[in-house]
Amino acid sequence: MFGYYLNLALRSFRRNRVLTALMVLAIALGIGASMTTLTVFHVLSGDPIPQKSDRLFYVQLDPEPRDGYKPGEEPQDQLTRFDAQELLRQKKAKRQAMMTGGGGVLEPEGTKLKPFVLSMRYTSADFFPMFEVPFQRGRPWTGADDEARARVAVITRELGEKLFGSGDPVGRELRIEGNALRIVGVLDTWKPTPHFYDLNTGRYDNDEEVYVPISTALDLKLGRNGSMNCYGRTVTSDPTAENVPCTWMQYWVELASAGDAAAYKRYLDNYSEQQRSAGRFERPANTRLRNVMEWLEFRQVVPGDVRLQLWLAFGFLLVCLLNTVGLLLAKFLRRSSEFGVRRALGASRRAIFTQCLVEAGTVGLAGGALGLGLALLGLWGVRQRPAEYAQLAHLDGGMLLLTFALAIGASLLAGLLPAWRAMRVPPALQLKSQ
Repeated sequence: MFGYYLNLALRSFRRNRVLTALMVLAIALGIGASMTTLTVFHVLSGDPIPQKSDRLFYVQLDPEPRDGYKPGEEPQDQLTRFDAQELLRQKKAKRQAMMTGGGGVLEPEGTKLKPFVLSMRYTSADFFPMFEVPFQRGRPWTGADDEARARVAVITRELGEKLFGSGDPVGRELRIEGNALRIVGVLDTWKPTPHFYDLNTGRYDNDEEVYVPISTALDLKLGRNGSMNCYGRTVTSDPTAENVPCTWMQYWVELASAGDAAAYKRYLDNYSEQQRSAGRFERPANTRLRNVMEWLEFRQVVPGDVRLQLWLAFGFLLVCLLNTVGLLLAKFLRRSSEFGVRRALGASRRAIFTQCLVEAGTVGLAGGALGLGLALLGLWGVRQRPAEYAQLAHLDGGMLLLTFALAIGASLLAGLLPAWRAMRVPPALQLKSQ
């Protein structure tokens, strides 16, 4: 029966081309606007590491002076070097990584390339298995390399091809800021979106090219990127020194299960009280432990204007649906005599209702196809914007399917009232009028 109803719908479209075109256009405009903003929202709010985001936690402590303290207020976003190193030394989690962003000048050797500035990540060995970073060649450095402050580095595949062509970079040297670092591994393509593990050096457009043990980077005094907040009265020429009261380190832990978060939170509270007893901390224990998605939500990674545009687009889709309801009502009521004859010949009300819904769904399918083109055009416009997330605005397979599902679902919803009115047409009255 579906094929029969579909054939009736296509015949109806040919008889009422202008009305059909208006309905298709109304659906397409609403779908185009909605899918453009929904795709951007989907890209920005997605889970960057869904297989374990509930087991990865960002650590916050509160080492600031007691002056101005308000119970329950949010602690610093980052840790001091001392606290990050101490938590790393105690190793109370399955894996733990301290890190910060960095940068420096690479001096290529034996090539025609001129020196250029690199974006780097200084971190500890657990970073790679914790975040499941894929390797194309070689391996990450080890915890022993961290302790030995080994002059090693991991680079991206793109940097390896730029410097060494198709050759194997593993075992070769990089010279950064005059320091020779031996390459032990080459990453495969890896760019989590958003850049969740360090939101201070870029949320969507940060491309780190070299990874160096943080102990090595501190030993060589390589340049750093990102925010830093210093407090207290200590004055020093080196704010990155170990005992300086400045927060500038990110610290992540991986727990065996999400249920272990409470126990680790108690450990952080105990650590804070120990530091308070030692005179380093002045405030009562004020710690936070958020998993990946909680951390992204807290930091409001999705821009407010994107959320607003999403609501406006769905409001526009609602207006388009109301217009479609009116057009379908006009179309079906003009065919009252047709429905009356079908009812007189034995068609049930359910059959009339189904026929009208199939016709409405067919309008939605055509509107979805046109709306897809409008969405692609809208996403192209988004990519022309100067926003840091602009280049991520692409329609993936899931969103492509959602485009047609939303279009057909919206048109079926719009067709409910007109179909209900059509099935209640009295057949006797229509036959008498004929």
